[in-house]
Amino acid sequence: MGRNRADRPLDWGLVAASQEPSLQPRRAAELLERVEKNIHRVIVGKDRVVRLALAGLVAGGHVLLQDLPGTGKTMLARALATSVGGTFRRIQCTPDLLPSDITGSSVFNQKDLTFEFIPGPIFANIVLADEVNRATPRTQSALLEAMGEQQVTVEGTTRPLERPFFVVATQNPTEFHGTYPLPESQLDRFVLAAEMGPPTDAEALEVLARREHGDPLADLASVVDIADVIELQDACLRVVAAPAIRTYLVALLQAVRARPDVLLPASMRSGVYLQRAAQAWALFEGRDFVLPDDVKLLAVPVLAHRLGMRGRGRVAEMLNEVVTTLPIPPLRQH
Repeated sequence: MGRNRADRPLDWGLVAASQEPSLQPRRAAELLERVEKNIHRVIVGKDRVVRLALAGLVAGGHVLLQDLPGTGKTMLARALATSVGGTFRRIQCTPDLLPSDITGSSVFNQKDLTFEFIPGPIFANIVLADEVNRATPRTQSALLEAMGEQQVTVEGTTRPLERPFFVVATQNPTEFHGTYPLPESQLDRFVLAAEMGPPTDAEALEVLARREHGDPLADLASVVDIADVIELQDACLRVVAAPAIRTYLVALLQAVRARPDVLLPASMRSGVYLQRAAQAWALFEGRDFVLPDDVKLLAVPVLAHRLGMRGRGRVAEMLNEVVTTLPIPPLRQH
């Protein structure tokens, strides 16, 4: 657990929020730890990926989980949704899925002789878009407005989505048959992306042991509620990013853009998301201020999926090199 406002370093807490957050950092850390532990009743290992997914929710963004089939992407999304309560809907993406299957459509009511709007699965607190890259680009675009503006426009009528609204999308490698690469505009809507990675031998043995007599997800229950999630998101917005942190973020984006092997640089939205993700990460440590290490830890999951590289360049390796060599701006003492 981290330090609170009273014993934090003066340096990185130079800029104080004008009002104390309704949810104190230590209380936020306790809630987040409770959710993490509950998820780990189902997910073996993957500590960093679990925290990244939860950080995406706290940051008010959306998360993309990538890897081979059978690595636990869907299981993690379902465990997270169950742990925080609220309404949950799953969209199983297939090539024949239509945009209206996601957003909903109007149906003629013969009794009243009127058209009645039937909401689609996008109208939920947590939406799992499973194997999102198996849907056609037209259907993928149905998620854009919802993810970017928290609203859906169907047949000329705009309908707001209930807060919190959180999309967890999973995708298989694009080399798999029947997949459509996500467009850059879609990728840019995810606050971060993470790969599950293969299990260790010990983790694999534990998975087999837990699944011997059934599915542990069936016995999972919520440990917080939607009101807690909203409080966590509000607390995230109150976490302080000192001017030196923002200077560092701008310098990081510029350093990435300056790399000759980067074909598609990071957008300004990525900088906003990196700051917001760092604010969420601070809450896990019971802090109400961002440290440079928060930014460094999140640079790859927030930026890598947005960048285009020339040839066969490795995005993660390039970002790690930039983060390692980029100096942290000095703090101004007040």
